[in-house]
Amino acid sequence: MSNLRPAKGSVKKGKRLGRGQGSGRGGTSTRGHKGAKSRSGYSKKVGFEGGQMPLQRRVPKYGFKNINPKEYKAINISTLQDLAEQLNLEKIDLSVLITAGFVSKSTLVKILGRGTLERKLEVHAHAFSKSAIEAIEAQKGTAVIL
Repeated sequence: MSNLRPAKGSVKKGKRLGRGQGSGRGGTSTRGHKGAKSRSGYSKKVGFEGGQMPLQRRVPKYGFKNINPKEYKAINISTLQDLAEQLNLEKIDLSVLITAGFVSKSTLVKILGRGTLERKLEVHAHAFSKSAIEAIEAQKGTAVIL
């Protein structure tokens, strides 16, 4: 441990600023002459545009951002059809979808109407599209909203 050191050439020495004219970086210490950027304590404010009215103050506030939106995992009728055929099911609820790996426990599920349904199913989900309800009821099945 006593003789460990970085690889040769991998560590550079830092610039020694403001240490006299002989160093080549005395005087203004590479900051140029005058102005806010040459002063100590300077840090550019976020959105500052040199005194011009900044963009975020020129443009008016607009719209609304819902801080707790409901986000659904969309599952199509065709997926339910395939799942029912593979597992030979009459009823599809969240536990079936979780074990099949389509959703997690905390996910909200919405059934959409893409594809065709060829068997009578009882489907439990948080939301359904109109076309999905029509497709399920056309096969004499039921769509149960949780």
